[in-house]
Amino acid sequence: MSLRLTRFLASCATALALALPAHAFDTRASAAFVLDQTTGTVLLAKRADERLPPASMSKLMTLYIAFEAVRDGRLRLNEELRVSQHAMDYGGSTLFLKAGERVRVEDLLRGIIVLSGNDACAVIAEALSPDGTEAGFARLMTQRAQQLGMTNSTFQNSNGWPATGHLMSMRDLVLLGSHIIADFPEFYPMFAEKEFLFDEKESQNRMNRNPLLGLGIGADGMKTGHTQEAGYGLVGSAKQGNRRVIFAITGLDSAKARAEESEAIVNWAFRQFAEKTVVEGGKRVAEAEVWMGDAPGVGLVTRKDLNMLLPVTGQGEVAAEVVYTGPIQAPISAGQQIAELVIRPEGLPEQRVPLVAETAVGKGGVLKRVTTAAQAILRQFGMTPDQGTM
Repeated sequence: MSLRLTRFLASCATALALALPAHAFDTRASAAFVLDQTTGTVLLAKRADERLPPASMSKLMTLYIAFEAVRDGRLRLNEELRVSQHAMDYGGSTLFLKAGERVRVEDLLRGIIVLSGNDACAVIAEALSPDGTEAGFARLMTQRAQQLGMTNSTFQNSNGWPATGHLMSMRDLVLLGSHIIADFPEFYPMFAEKEFLFDEKESQNRMNRNPLLGLGIGADGMKTGHTQEAGYGLVGSAKQGNRRVIFAITGLDSAKARAEESEAIVNWAFRQFAEKTVVEGGKRVAEAEVWMGDAPGVGLVTRKDLNMLLPVTGQGEVAAEVVYTGPIQAPISAGQQIAELVIRPEGLPEQRVPLVAETAVGKGGVLKRVTTAAQAILRQFGMTPDQGTM
């Protein structure tokens, strides 16, 4: 893999951004966001920042706050929480909890993750709410989401039950999924559980709805969602080798379409992209002009190897340009950041990488500085240094 250094005109850059690359995935989902978590590369964004009804996918926010409470000691996994009438009154996907009974926190968490229990969410919410109500917990969810960088998420309840103003973006859902995986590795294996038998009398309600589990494609989470307004959606994650992909989709018209689209996205993300070394650390990328130095230029290098996720069907070159404000005033220290390498892989967001000075450049002597200044003056008058020599 090599870099093709060039300088694009604005019109050319626009044309590249609008072109549909051959490897693009044309998803049937009404909104989608696909992230290669390992490299931070956005592989697909479709209406990714639009605030949409998330249905049960918003239960991930309830789980995040619950995991924090367990980690901080405010909840214990073996602690039993009382079921309220409010929690019992929820319909849809439930654990069939009865008002007045007590349920272990660990069972509630599994009931949310595997069985998507609306009632289990409400029990957790009331236990952790500042005022003991689900509405109070929803306000806490919104506040915590903002702190995590989820700027397009507002919550009205703990479980995604249809409500005006209960909205999330696909990018926010992927960000939330990434936080859960990174922040709570001790709890994340629960998301890969295919079934959970909470009550033998309700044995029909035991299977995880995630259609990717068990397909042999590395899928190990996270949460499905469905309401009439939102359609069918999924926040999914899969790991193959050292790479992990996290995605969120919504707006599919059936569970079958959700399953097919989710599997296709995972296969596309792993088969059509590969991590490659674009620049070797310490290897000169370009040279910057130096002003008033004891050398006319300085090499530009990256501090370490630059690995990027790139389409496997690429031509072996990646368009890039070096950007700096020059000439650069001496003195310059070795390792000092003085430029940026702007890389534009076809069909993927550009990446900006710091470039540092390969070697130190000291100030030039008096004669050198006088000569440099004279040359600059001559250039202002359109003359070359030779033309100005007497």
